[in-house]
Amino acid sequence: MTKLTSWLIAASITTILAVPALPQAPTQPFRYEVREDMFRGFAGDPVAFARAMALCEARLAENPDHAEALVWHASGLLFQAGQAFRARDESQGMALNQRALAQMARAVALRPDEIEVLVVRASSLLATAMGTPDVERARAYAVTAVGDFEKAVALQQRQLANMPAHPKGELFAGLAEAWSRVGDAQKARFYLTRMVAELPDTPYSAAAKARLDNPSATSRITCLGCHTK
Repeated sequence: MTKLTSWLIAASITTILAVPALPQAPTQPFRYEVREDMFRGFAGDPVAFARAMALCEARLAENPDHAEALVWHASGLLFQAGQAFRARDESQGMALNQRALAQMARAVALRPDEIEVLVVRASSLLATAMGTPDVERARAYAVTAVGDFEKAVALQQRQLANMPAHPKGELFAGLAEAWSRVGDAQKARFYLTRMVAELPDTPYSAAAKARLDNPSATSRITCLGCHTK
């Protein structure tokens, strides 16, 4: 997993969920407790990353069926797997990868209609697919990401018309990118066309037009708007 891939995970999860940060409180959603440290870890802060993983593990020790803690912990495991692969430790990388996938699957099985869980898995797997040289493995990750993103769209169908441009753009762009990596150009084009039609005068519309004009282009269509790194 490259530094760019790690950034894609963080940016995609944050923007698609489209929720502002809140002050910490005992009853707040788990994402508010974990995401800032996890994203700092993805960006290269090992202390913050360790703190985020420890928080997930503490929550899972209290409740092994805490779906959000499972999926966030699994996203961290994927990050560690990428580090292992870069260090040429294939066995450790594969072990961490398989553990992450199993945790993500369990999280979704526990909370199949939880947008938070679906989006974290989808964003993590799409970013991992974008950084995986093995074509078949990358496609398998993208297939799962597509299913999760599509379900997130279905669950938010009534809100889509009023959804702010940034989260809506990230959701549609994630779907376009994932479908492209699955190999379904028609469905990728469907979401690119929606980006143009429903998000006029935004970076998403411009990026989608460029991809429609040149489907083989590798220019970024996700992590736009407020994310400039």
